[in-house]
Amino acid sequence: MEGFAGKVCVVTGAGSGIGQALAIELARSGAKLAISDVNTEGLAETEERIKAIGAPVKADRLNVTEREAFALYADAVAQHFGKVNQIYNNAGIAFTGDIEVSQFKDIERVMDVNFWGVVNGTKEFLPHLIASGDGHVVNVSSVFGLFAVPGQAAYNASKFAVRGFTEALRQEMKLAGHPVKVTTVHPGGVKTGIARNSTAVEGLDPKELAKTFDAKLAKTTPERAAKIILEAVRKGHARVLVGPDAKLLDLIIRATGSGAYQDLFSRVTSRVLPTRSH
Repeated sequence: MEGFAGKVCVVTGAGSGIGQALAIELARSGAKLAISDVNTEGLAETEERIKAIGAPVKADRLNVTEREAFALYADAVAQHFGKVNQIYNNAGIAFTGDIEVSQFKDIERVMDVNFWGVVNGTKEFLPHLIASGDGHVVNVSSVFGLFAVPGQAAYNASKFAVRGFTEALRQEMKLAGHPVKVTTVHPGGVKTGIARNSTAVEGLDPKELAKTFDAKLAKTTPERAAKIILEAVRKGHARVLVGPDAKLLDLIIRATGSGAYQDLFSRVTSRVLPTRSH
């Protein structure tokens, strides 16, 4: 893919799924990669695949919730490559549970990874992106950053927050005249491990939830998702919907309005997803 040759690209959550696919596709496009994840086994696999392509790669274990570690990481990447052009804040986790029975710690953990991880990555790398003269921030939200569904309040909150944060950042970069483009990514159902690695409130079986997600909702491969995202980044788009389901759902929300979609989605969700045993 044109437009990435020689660019230094940072990808969090690169040990699997969309993050891994993004890193590999960027490597094939001539980019230099700084990849990270808490999953060291998956990260090592991604690193080996990038090396096999022949692209320069720096791989580090990184917990995106640890702000001081992220600050040190950003400086280390900039020092290693001499510049940083793009960051893909992709790391994320899933959790299922009604607000009534969810624990504070469960909601906080989702926000820490999905939202504060994006804030940490954006803030720590932004000075380097501005200095590069050709920066780009790519923050991964979700279709759940466009609409809400029962049982996903924590995840919805984190992804709505990513969307708002990123859309504000894009406007600020333009107003300040900084050479940094900004893109918000809204994937639909993508065949990744996020559902299989998710947690849930007591009474819900995460394995059953993952089985339902994989069978009924995950229609796009990570490789296809990566290509869609990078094409949008190359064109400088403000927003990208990943997958036909994401485009359809976005149309439904726009056509029906907030109240109507909530009534519709709550009925659909009750039929599709497993219910909690009391």
